[in-house]
Amino acid sequence: MPLRPNRPLPLATPAGVEVLTRILTQGPIPRVEIARRTGLSQAAVTKAVAPLIEAGFVTDQPVAVPVDDVGRVELGIGRPVSPLTVVPDSISVIGLKVTPTDLIGVTTDFRAGIRAVRHQQVTDTSAESVIKRLAELAKELIETLDDPADPAGPLIGIGVAVSGDVDALHGVVRDSPFMGWRDVPLASLLSEQVKVPVVVSNDVRALTVAEHWFGVGVDADSFAVVTIGSGVGCGLYINGEVVSGAHGVSGELGHLPLAPGDLVCTCGRRGCVETVASSDAILARVRETTGQPELDLSGAIELAHNGDAHAREAFDRAGEVIGSALAAMVNLVGPELVVIAGEGVADYDLYDQRMRQAFAEHAFGAAGDCRLMLRSHTFDDWARGAAATVIRSYVRGEPPLNR
Repeated sequence: MPLRPNRPLPLATPAGVEVLTRILTQGPIPRVEIARRTGLSQAAVTKAVAPLIEAGFVTDQPVAVPVDDVGRVELGIGRPVSPLTVVPDSISVIGLKVTPTDLIGVTTDFRAGIRAVRHQQVTDTSAESVIKRLAELAKELIETLDDPADPAGPLIGIGVAVSGDVDALHGVVRDSPFMGWRDVPLASLLSEQVKVPVVVSNDVRALTVAEHWFGVGVDADSFAVVTIGSGVGCGLYINGEVVSGAHGVSGELGHLPLAPGDLVCTCGRRGCVETVASSDAILARVRETTGQPELDLSGAIELAHNGDAHAREAFDRAGEVIGSALAAMVNLVGPELVVIAGEGVADYDLYDQRMRQAFAEHAFGAAGDCRLMLRSHTFDDWARGAAATVIRSYVRGEPPLNR
């Protein structure tokens, strides 16, 4: 496995971090527009950009940019300027997503553009076995970076996304019910094997970082990402930051006690949203009410689409609880947009109407104006989210990627 040296960013001040962040998330963007959006002087922007251009992280290419009648700068035809954009291949990143059945890995460039994808099946979910497999997958992805026909930049880190309670600062998975893990120092154990800095994040929060920096959240003042699948998760972007919470736990929408109290969740508590609204819960309900214990999820979905009353009831019940949970979250936090994502959105049409009805019934006042947006995600996108957390830490100079 070839050695790939760390490549520090020449960012000496907070202004430099802010400027690079704008270029990365909103570029191509002219210097004058960066100054307008950040409040910095054009001289300060130029000073921050110069070492980034010299080091090959940023480039400026002359294009024509007009100024409209209210003074906004738009890329197009008009007076020549030099918009700034990052050089995608100046660095490389690996993102890994962990599930109880599969490991998904991607390599990305500086803009989180996916270059290569690898999947591995999981048969043993013990932490020791999974970390060994993650190391093998990471090494396989590192080898793809040496393709002479498609050269990539130096690898600066590996991101890992895991469901559950994750201490991102120390890289410890404190509790992942789906994996059966408690207090696993994932970052240090994996880093020892691959000799590359590792950033570990809650999977939904990683997906939210990707949407914030490279997706629908780029121009949003506040938004939430709600994922529906084997679990129900929520990531929040409020007041300029993806919310982590004082203890690293926030946005646990799936564990709001809005379901019947006799239902036991995988977390061990009763009445959680996930006991009704997760794909496993829906399938269990359809199996129970139809008397078909061998039914799989695709079969349950087919029954619902064909109008089976028992299957429809399971999806309606899920929609009711999800809509109520969304309203509770929007009432508390007030995001302008909620992105509904995850593998469960393939069945979105089955509970969309009931979910929106419940949301409208429980959203308070103007909170009901919050937009609900469907956005399909694959597991590759979750791995890309893990890579996005590395990119964010790299730009901000955070451990373990601090300069």
